[in-house]
Formats: sequence, structure tokens, C-alpha cells
Amino acid sequence: MLFIILWSITTSAIITYMITPHVIKIALRFQLVDNPKIRPHPAHTHQGIIPRAGGLAIFIGIFWPLVLLFPQVKQIIGIFIASVILICVGLWDDRKDRSPYIRFFTNCLAAVIVISCGITIPYITNPFGGILPLSPWQGNLLAFIWIIWTTNIIGWSGGVDGQLPGFVSIAAVTIGLLSLRYALLDPQQLPVLVLSFLTAGAFFGFLPWNYYPQKIMPGYGGKTLAGFLLAILSILAFSKLGTALLVLAMPMTDAIFMLFKRIVSRKSPVRATREHLHHHLLRLGWGKRKIAVFYWLITAAFGIFALMLNSKQKVFVTILVMVIIVGFIFWVNLIRKLPDEKEELSA
Repeated sequence: MLFIILWSITTSAIITYMITPHVIKIALRFQLVDNPKIRPHPAHTHQGIIPRAGGLAIFIGIFWPLVLLFPQVKQIIGIFIASVILICVGLWDDRKDRSPYIRFFTNCLAAVIVISCGITIPYITNPFGGILPLSPWQGNLLAFIWIIWTTNIIGWSGGVDGQLPGFVSIAAVTIGLLSLRYALLDPQQLPVLVLSFLTAGAFFGFLPWNYYPQKIMPGYGGKTLAGFLLAILSILAFSKLGTALLVLAMPMTDAIFMLFKRIVSRKSPVRATREHLHHHLLRLGWGKRKIAVFYWLITAAFGIFALMLNSKQKVFVTILVMVIIVGFIFWVNLIRKLPDEKEELSA
């Protein structure tokens, strides 16, 4: 198993790292770039022209070895087809921003595809003891909601250089180590194990190109693929949604807080905003490197907790962690005297 883990991480990391310079050239040639002067975006934190389309390199790094290893596994085929759709829409969006409602529809389509291939939630583990079985339609509905939610919110925490690939790699490793426990007893868990570490390796291989100062951005496709695969992996790892909630507590809580605030303000929750935690940390004077490493360390710490604690302990720790994060976000968002958003955008 150790050989499989090391091979998966190393292979996907090398492929992604080697392909990314070619993707940069493609992005520049076909104008898959972010130019704040031509393409203003309220959530952007960078300056200058930065290539997008990084999701293409990540996709190749993950699925090239995966499809070669498991070409006839129905669930892998479904994940591959859905991911192709997400990457194609991502490249389309990288060329010119598309309606968030169009992107949301394609996310729903991707979720339906993998669910139709058998990726569902058959039961919910009661942290206080026992298992609650779900009917097929209940399991499919819960899987759909979970996939759509995670697919969309993970990308919201990718606003500064290196932030997203770092914490996604750590989260994927955590889920992979969880799958390892079951793969030793159930050979059918082997594809889940491999996909977890291929995902971790691909985003890790992309990190040197995305770390400050970034040479390329993940783009919409890369961000969406990150959330989509983490959602799928948490389901396949025997429906360990609680583990994913704890590992991804930072981006999850940030998204919930932002959505609540925008709904209360009667603003569209699907429109881009400068109200995420990393935006406020930038206003407080944090550097982009510091913010990225902060997210990595928090995710790693929560990942260790997720592997060490039982289900009951995870519930209490997750609640405690979310309360602390909400308090921290509330402090930097409301208590501190932050510059006015309009003034910052005009600066």
C-alpha cells in the first residue's frame, strides 16, 4: 500500500508540474487570462495579466494515470465524464466570464452523472451510536446536495496565490489515509485510495506554479474540480461526510458566513464578492504567503483531528471549531475598522 500511495502522489505531481508550463503557453495563446483592466472582478486580489486554465493541468495529472489503472470501473468512468464537463466549462469561463447560473447548471449535471453511476450515500452514521440507513432517493438527494455544496464553496477559498492547491492537497491526503483503513480489508476501496492520492499529488504539483508570485491560476475549472473531487472522495470513503466537514471547516464556515451575510443584505449569493475571509485578512495587512500558509496549517490540524477522533468527538470538535472560526471571521469582518470596499476597489 505504501508503494501505491507514493506512486500515486509522485506520478500525478510530476505530470501536473511538467504539463503546467505548456498549459500556460496555451492560456496565453488563446487569451485564457485574467487582466484586471479588461476583466474586472470584485473577488480578485492580483495585479497584472495572469494565465488561467490551471485546471487543465490538474485534470491531466489526475486522470491520465487513473484511467489507465481503472479503465472499466463504472464509478471512475462517471467521475471522468463529469470532470471533463467541469473542465470544459471552466475553460469556457476562463476565456470570458459566464453566468453563474450556467455554471451552477453544469455543476448539477456533473453531480447527476456520478450519482447515476452509483455514487450515493447509503447511510448516515449516528455519532452517538448506530447507523441510519437511507432509501435510494434519500441517499441520492443527500449526495446531490453535498456534491453541489462542496463543488461550489471550495473555490471561494482560493483567492490568494497558493491558497487553494495547498489545502486541497492536505484534505485529499486526509481522506486518502481514511480510505487506507478500509482498503486493507476491502479491495474495492483501492480506486478510492488511488484517486485520493492522485488528487493530492496533482494539486501539490500545481502549487509551485500557483504559489506567490503565481505564474498561473487554477481558473474556474481547477477550483470546481477541487470541490467536486473532495465531495466525491468523502462519499466513497464510506460516507465520511463528518470527516470532510471537519477537514474543510475553514472554507465551509467562511462560505456559510458569507452566504448568510449576503442573503440578509438582499444580495445574490452566487455573485462574486470581496467579503471572504482572505479578503479581510489582506485588509488587515496579512501577506498572501501568510494567508496561504495559514489555511494550510489550519487544514492540516483539522485533518489530524479527523483521523484521531471518533464520530462523537468529531461532532463536538467540528461545532467548537466552527464557533471559533465564526468568531474570528466576525472579529475581522465587523469589529475591526476595515477600509470601505468601494475605497479599496478604487485605490
